[in-house]
Amino acid sequence: MQRIFMAHLLPQNTFNYLSINLQKKMEITKELEERLSLLNAKYEAIGQDLISYLDGLLYSEVTTYWDYIQLDTLLSLQKPKTSFPDEVVFIGYHQITELYFKLAIQELVCLGQQKDPDQHSFLMRVNRVNRYFEALIRSFSIMVEGMDQKEFLRFRMALLPASGFQSVQYRQIELYSTDLINLVTRDKRESFSGTEPPSTLFPFIYWKYGATEQQTGKKTLTLTQFEDRYNEELLALSEHCKSINLWQIYKRLAPEEQKDIKVIDALKTNDLNVNVYWPLAHYKSAVRYLSKSDEDIAATGGTNWQKYLPPKFQQRIFYPELWTKEEKESWGKGWVEDQIREILKGV
Repeated sequence: MQRIFMAHLLPQNTFNYLSINLQKKMEITKELEERLSLLNAKYEAIGQDLISYLDGLLYSEVTTYWDYIQLDTLLSLQKPKTSFPDEVVFIGYHQITELYFKLAIQELVCLGQQKDPDQHSFLMRVNRVNRYFEALIRSFSIMVEGMDQKEFLRFRMALLPASGFQSVQYRQIELYSTDLINLVTRDKRESFSGTEPPSTLFPFIYWKYGATEQQTGKKTLTLTQFEDRYNEELLALSEHCKSINLWQIYKRLAPEEQKDIKVIDALKTNDLNVNVYWPLAHYKSAVRYLSKSDEDIAATGGTNWQKYLPPKFQQRIFYPELWTKEEKESWGKGWVEDQIREILKGV
């Protein structure tokens, strides 16, 4: 019927041309026949009808960019608490950070699922994590240079007691990366052998000491909120990661692969990115926005950021076996001092 209708509307030569091309497009080629056969076998194996799925494909709408990445929803997620324009910068960058964290966690989870990891897959995924963190570290100038200090000091008061300290994905990355003993606060670390169960070590994890009141040492509301929301989940994850964290995966590589300089460099880069450069980027921001000549302004969550953020104080090292004694003793010192001198010039 449609062809007859078209014949009345189109010149004969044009209609013939379209008819021939339509027949060509409808031809069941060998390649198409093979694909249909494979699809049919796939759906038969799970008790499904291929024709029904083809009908679903026929009736479904084509995918658009804005629908696929949920653009309208994404752009609606920035909900400032004040009317200061730079608060949108603050929210947007933190949301970007969490998306990169999600990608990093995906790589670490995939590695943990491999019973017999090899050097190729290990390097591929660790280097992906490194690139995610390097992108974040390089882009942190959005926070350090990209907000008006006076605006920030005003709108930050509307955020109490929320704090970047409460990023659970960052905690998950730490647990997926190293043995739990390496996350125990520095002052308590030597009290344990490292073979204790997570339930014994977890109460002494370093971040529990990072959101305490500077004068009294009591837990801040920021910390109690975080513990109420995530403590049980993170304790379970620490148990789950005991044998599948990145360090344990590395130890399952063949001996010659463990010694490969590319593997060692990838892990050391990861260690520096997560435990030195990323905290240092935050410290640079804190110095710029929260430091005064006579006193330091408290962070929104009440965290004692002066001792919590600098790598030289915490000395968190994911893979201590890969570093020399001298490197561990000077962990983060040079980087911090150089960067702080640079920042203070402009404060």
